[in-house]
Amino acid sequence: MANQPVSALVCAGVSKRFSGKYAVREVDLSVEQGTVHALVGENGAGKSTLLGMISGRVANDEGTISVFGQELRVANPRDARHHGLVVVYQELTMVPALTAVQNVFLGQLSSKLGVTSDASMTERFLGLCQEFDVHIRPDVPVRDLSISQQQIVEIMRGVQANGRILMLDEPSAALAESEREVLYRILDKLKERGTTIVFVSHNLDEVLKLSDHITVMRDSQVVDSGPRSKWDKRSIVRAMVGKDAEIVRREGRPTLGDTAVEISGLNLHGGLHDINVTARHGEIIGLWGLVGSGRTTFFRSLFGLIPKAVGKLSLGGQEVAWPRSVREAISHGIVMVPESRRAALVMGMDSKNNYWIGRKPPIPFLISPKRENPLAAQDTKFFGFNTKRMHEPVRNLSGGNQQKVLLAKWAGRLPKVFLVDEPTRGIDVGAKVEVLESLTRLAADGAAIIVTSSELEEVLAVSDRLLVFSHGRIVHELDTAKSEYTVEEIMKFGFGESEEIA
Repeated sequence: MANQPVSALVCAGVSKRFSGKYAVREVDLSVEQGTVHALVGENGAGKSTLLGMISGRVANDEGTISVFGQELRVANPRDARHHGLVVVYQELTMVPALTAVQNVFLGQLSSKLGVTSDASMTERFLGLCQEFDVHIRPDVPVRDLSISQQQIVEIMRGVQANGRILMLDEPSAALAESEREVLYRILDKLKERGTTIVFVSHNLDEVLKLSDHITVMRDSQVVDSGPRSKWDKRSIVRAMVGKDAEIVRREGRPTLGDTAVEISGLNLHGGLHDINVTARHGEIIGLWGLVGSGRTTFFRSLFGLIPKAVGKLSLGGQEVAWPRSVREAISHGIVMVPESRRAALVMGMDSKNNYWIGRKPPIPFLISPKRENPLAAQDTKFFGFNTKRMHEPVRNLSGGNQQKVLLAKWAGRLPKVFLVDEPTRGIDVGAKVEVLESLTRLAADGAAIIVTSSELEEVLAVSDRLLVFSHGRIVHELDTAKSEYTVEEIMKFGFGESEEIA
């Protein structure tokens, strides 16, 4: 008789309400031991809340959660860890000043007779590095590691804690393609050793590549679930949003205005080499390159975050001093939406206050909700935000809604130059379409937009021209409306595998 599959994790009728509204409603979920189970859905569908209940971070109002047949206590993270549940969140929980090995053993220091054993911890750390085929110095401070290396350290922490079920929230959202392959290899090794993996991702290619089973949530409920063989990208999207949604290349481009910004001879020792960029009113310039190519450094330099950068800057045909601080950049009319929403929003504040923070109110020196609320609502609605949630703390919003608030916060300043870094990072396909469409509408209103993303297809879809960065230089430029290059051919420029074409 064939062995029956063992359920590592079972949720039975699990529900959670916030302010009387269901965030998760009557969810039944079963995850087999030793499999990779993907959880997908639009932002706000309830995925993260469900992970929070499984991990013991959030108390479920109804239903039960069992791990290997044993029911978990309500809202008890220690109990969840005791049962072998380990969670790696999108926003990593590293202690930057501690070393890699110290972060792996955080909360579980190895000791003999009450004395911490650094040698045994280092030996175990190096053993994990060898097992995962990665090279990370045990003594390096975590703040000096890349995002992908920090993520690996956090996974190591879970393995060291004898994690039997590893839960990952958007594991590759901040990773380049090459870094993702390292992560995928580690997940394969964990699966081989019998670890059960549950992960949330908006990257549908990743979901189809890694998972054995896929569960789709919509409007706080599970709407469909089945083995990988049942799904393709279109069927997942249809289940997520109830209709087809796809990103298509920009059409009907407006007539461009005069030159809005001209950057020439931008250099940064060891980072950027003779960068020249122009953008006209109504134009969207896309930047693409591998991690470390210089595209984010270019943004940070132009926004005054790297004072050592030198170059010439003209706005509206008039030369201005190169910004040496964020304050100077904003005074010039340059704003930047950063990659990290958590670094740019005050999570405890509501959307309206985040919109106005750092700005002058409509009536100087006077707080006037009557005037402030409509302006904040108008701009956030432009980006597809549901204004009924204007007064909720931003921490309660999905990643897609947080991104819309962040875009509105900076667009409300009516900037001359709008820099947007990773506009769709960690948001669902429906929200991606809304965000990218809102950028094209902003350009149609005359804004000059420079946008960069790790997702080449998205940059191509939204931009008028594409600049490819490699090793701190612009190595290729193309008109996206006329270009017949495939994604693979364009990527070769970023890898340095093709000669620049005039």
